[in-house]
Amino acid sequence: MISATNIIKSYDDLKVLKGVNLSISESEIISIVGASGAGKTTLLQILGTLDKPDYKTDTELIINSKSIKDLEDKALAKFRNQNIGFIFQFHQLLPEFSALENVCIPAFINKTPKQEAEKRAKELLTYLGLNDRIHHKPSELSGGEQQRVAVARALINNPNLIFADEPSGNLDSESAEQLHQLFFKLRDEFGQTFIIVTHNKELADMADRKLVMKDGIIVA
Repeated sequence: MISATNIIKSYDDLKVLKGVNLSISESEIISIVGASGAGKTTLLQILGTLDKPDYKTDTELIINSKSIKDLEDKALAKFRNQNIGFIFQFHQLLPEFSALENVCIPAFINKTPKQEAEKRAKELLTYLGLNDRIHHKPSELSGGEQQRVAVARALINNPNLIFADEPSGNLDSESAEQLHQLFFKLRDEFGQTFIIVTHNKELADMADRKLVMKDGIIVA
């Protein structure tokens, strides 16, 4: 599903990633752990095509059998929207829109017809236990409910890959546990691959593999 070779990233004189190599298989749940400043989020953003590495001669990033290196920005954005879903610590829901409308946004960007997008969004929200909250705005939802709306939004375009950056970091322990179990349920039912940056030890240990980062490289 993902093959990354010699991923390097610098910001001015600060070298954040120092040559990361990894391979991730279809339907794996991978956790990435390490101290703050280890490069976890930068790696996640590059693997998710939100940022670009410093391309060297041997640098390569292949996602879903497609080389990312030569994609122009417009083609890359289209590829990202069709193949990748994102879940963040702060759900980033638009406050003026309902849960249904927030979930539909990536589908509208993908030019999915409104009726089809709303049908899919309602199915996802129902699946996630939010069928009675569809028309509520984020301010009317609990933290756990908001994060489940964000999960539905990440799933709306049926992506192969889900990237999650501290997805339970802003939740109470009960909501966090429910979210963690949800990731595995989704993987088992829909076959998605999850790459999760987390400081939550329980979630990290639940993963199929745990990658440990230190000083810009994977050390375990």
